Amino acid sequence: MYTRFRGEFISSRMWFQNVISEDVILCGVSALECLEMFTGYFNEKLIEVYAKKIGHYENISYAIVDGFEGIECVKIGNVRCTSFEQTINDMLRDFNNTDEMALAEALNNYYFSHGESFEGLRIRPENRSAFDYLWESAIGYYSGG
Repeated sequence: MYTRFRGEFISSRMWFQNVISEDVILCGVSALECLEMFTGYFNEKLIEVYAKKIGHYENISYAIVDGFEGIECVKIGNVRCTSFEQTINDMLRDFNNTDEMALAEALNNYYFSHGESFEGLRIRPENRSAFDYLWESAIGYYSGG
């Protein structure tokens, strides 16, 4: 069984609020979309979540965790998603498998909404090399960076 897809809704946030009913936390690209730090893909079908068990939707990627303790999250309407810093650090930790475009757009949005600075963004030490690799191109994302 599949959830409804992104193209049926005006925004990603509206999509998530209408289809997420399980005990999950949005993560990765889905969290960036819900946080409105990445515009997303219009015909998106995949939803990335942390979950305690595999659910019944085929288009949801369930990253199974023992519990939600230690996962920094925010609640937007009826949907929980990882905080911006948690999301960025999670994506940097798994950089070889991450959507680099989504990550770069989100970092660009953060940079320009924080006085052209990454100050205040807590990057974990183990993610520093991936961040150092990406930050300059993230700044120039909208100009072809």
